[in-house]
Formats: sequence, structure tokens, C-alpha cells
Amino acid sequence: MGTALALAERGRGRTAPNPNVGCLIVREGRVVGRGWTQASGRPHAEAMALAEAGTNARGATACVTLEPCAHRSPRGPACSDLLIEAGVARVVAALEDPDTRTAGQGFARLEAAGISVTRGVRAKEARRSMAGFLTRQALGRPHVTLKLATSLDGCIAMADGSSRWITGPQARAHAHLERSRHEAILVGRGTYDADAPRLDVRLPGLEARGPMRVLLSATVKDLPGWTVIAAPRDIATLPGVDHLLVEGGAAVASAFLAVDVVDRLLLYRAPILIGGGKPALRDIGLTDLTEAHGRWAIVDARQLGMDRLEVYERERNEA
Repeated sequence: MGTALALAERGRGRTAPNPNVGCLIVREGRVVGRGWTQASGRPHAEAMALAEAGTNARGATACVTLEPCAHRSPRGPACSDLLIEAGVARVVAALEDPDTRTAGQGFARLEAAGISVTRGVRAKEARRSMAGFLTRQALGRPHVTLKLATSLDGCIAMADGSSRWITGPQARAHAHLERSRHEAILVGRGTYDADAPRLDVRLPGLEARGPMRVLLSATVKDLPGWTVIAAPRDIATLPGVDHLLVEGGAAVASAFLAVDVVDRLLLYRAPILIGGGKPALRDIGLTDLTEAHGRWAIVDARQLGMDRLEVYERERNEA
């Protein structure tokens, strides 16, 4: 399942509205098929893995990060049917598919065909891997990551607004990798006017994975090459977007936090002190300090050159 989860990450940010699924087929202790959901959602991970496995899939075990789909589509057959036709003996899955077109029906179809089904293997990691799809299913909007690059004293720029560069090259490269894993990236009007940002991916081999550019502005109605929304909650209307990266300044960051639509924080901290600079956040609507506690859980921390990255997830019950 760990390998299937790693395969699933290859499709992250490119499969919406389908989930980024990974599949590994093993027969007699040997890997015979690997697959992950391809760009735009087809072929599915199981179809790709079965195509590689061929006749070796008969009697094999398929490890898949999400319940095989049960619904037929003009774009391809149901994966539960493909697994049955291939003659696999066992399916090990991390999560049940929340899509009502499948939602347990894939498992039921497999079991009715005499295939052994094991559920819930490494479910927590799978939920994190498919956070975009699961958030869209549960909350009707993309999964939102807020990126902040700050000094030790919480500043994102000098008092005059200059911010190039607070963090070093390793941290900036990691931020570009994050861009490649999101369908869209958002900034506010202030960042657009000050920096004219390209918001592309500048990593060798990943240049084609640049995300959709989104501008948050209540006054701009149309901007060539950009999608414009008026308020943070309008992210629900973004077409084909399950993962949204917010890179705007303090106003945008605070606006998203104030309406509680941030699911993940990327906090890059440089070992510098600015003093008197521009703070990372403005008012986010807290009226009591107790409201600030229990909201965020750290899930990763690492050193990137001289800078420190900490990753936090919003503690929620909905997704």
C-alpha cells in the first residue's frame, strides 16, 4: 500500500474531478503491474496497472488507495468490472469511495464475484493523499493550502514591501514543487499589481505543470490569462480545481483564514529578523484566544537549506 500511495502522488493536481489513485498488482511476491490516475482522470489507476500486468493479474492481489469505481462512463469501464474480468483473487483498499455512484458498490461487486476484499489499510495516509477529491466531495470546494514565507519575527516583507528574497533557493524550489501539485494558484490584487507574478513552475521537467492563475479581487471583473473571483468562498466555482494554493499577501491570507477555508499551512521560515516589516497576517476574526487553540496539527517539519518548513493541517471532522 505504501507503494500504491507513492504512485498516487504522481497524479496529484492533474486528475480533477477524478481522485488521484494509485494501484499496485502483486502476484506470488512479485510486482506485475503499476498504475496511477492519469492527467484529466483517465485511464484510472487500476486500468493502467492491469494493462501492464496482462495475464499475470489472474490470481494476484491488487492494492489500491481508493475503492474501485462501480459506475460505467463514456470515458471508460468500471474498475471493479476490470478487476473481476482480469481474475484477481484479492483487493486491498485504503478508503471507500465517497462518490455516491460507487460508495461501497465497488466492494460489493468484487465480493459478489468471489474476490476477497480488505478495507482500511493505511487509510489516514490515503485521506491525505486524496485530500483534494475528498474535500470537494465533502465540502463542495477545493482543498486549500496557504503558503507563507516569513522571517523569524513573522514578517513577509520589509516595510517598503520588498520581499525578494526572504527564503533561500531550496525553499523556493520546494514551493515550485508544491505549485506543480495544485490545479490552481491564487493571489490578491496587491500582489498582482506589485509583482506581476507569473505563478508558473520553474523546475526542470515540470514546466508544463503550471497551475491555473486565479486573482482574488472585488473590483476586477476580467483579466486575460486569469480567472477572477470576488471572495474566498467563490473558490467552489473554480472549474476542474480540487487543489488550490494560496500565495497572496497578508490581506488574502487573512481573508481565507477568517472564513475558515484553509485546510493546510505551508510555513517557510527564514533565519532572519526584519523588525518593523510587514506582518504575515491581519485580523482573522478571533475574539478570544481560546479560539486559536486546537485548530492546527503539525504533520511535517524539515530543513530546506538554511530555512525551516513546517506543515500544518486544519483539524476538521467533515473530511
